[in-house]
Amino acid sequence: MNYPKFPISLFVTALILFSSPVVFAQSDIRSEQVQFEQNASSAVIEDTITGYETVDYVLNAQAGQSMNVSMATDNAANYFNILEPGETEVAIFNGSINENQYEGVLRESGNYTIRVYMMRSAARRNEVANYRLEMTIGDNSSSVSTNQNDALVSGTNYNATGDIPCSIDVGQPTGSCPFGVTREGNGNGTVTVTMPDGRTRVIFFENGNAIGYDRSEADPGEFSAEKQGDLNIIRIGQERYEIPDAVIFGG
Repeated sequence: MNYPKFPISLFVTALILFSSPVVFAQSDIRSEQVQFEQNASSAVIEDTITGYETVDYVLNAQAGQSMNVSMATDNAANYFNILEPGETEVAIFNGSINENQYEGVLRESGNYTIRVYMMRSAARRNEVANYRLEMTIGDNSSSVSTNQNDALVSGTNYNATGDIPCSIDVGQPTGSCPFGVTREGNGNGTVTVTMPDGRTRVIFFENGNAIGYDRSEADPGEFSAEKQGDLNIIRIGQERYEIPDAVIFGG
């Protein structure tokens, strides 16, 4: 039987194509270390991002210092998040919820990440954002309220831990979910709830009221919160959480 003959060069080319590893595109995240000028306590950065570009501004600070970060931008879909030292995903501040203005007292020492990005809908359209980011680090002052007597639970970064009533799916009976709370004083702080499947849900509080949660466009669950006496009933999509005031205020 006679078989068709292929040029050796074609065979070698095919072998290379099928044996070469798949190469993925590099991430659009770039990182920049922020250095204050001598005797300065703040820095201002003016820059531009396009589409899916993201910039991580890394700023070293100490536990107990105050941090103030604000951003002015010409694109309404341009925001920043703040991540604590060692964290790569969960933010302690989400600009899309809190209007690009953060002020608080830092719980940990190390490198904080201020992540500037575009919401996915705008990134898909390859929109451009010109922004001015101002970062200030100072000593803890009376302008930022904190509860000095609210110690951390041993071995954790939380002021209190425990369980709260929760349900994750429609029709599911109320069960129990572990939580950890970080208090900033005057009813401000974050509650991190661990779901039965191991995922976490971070809920933000201001003045004792739940105001939002840490999310992305891939997690579009509708948020609502109501008070029933001293109980906060929080719904995020199909999820439901019951958080007593004592969790966020202490006591």
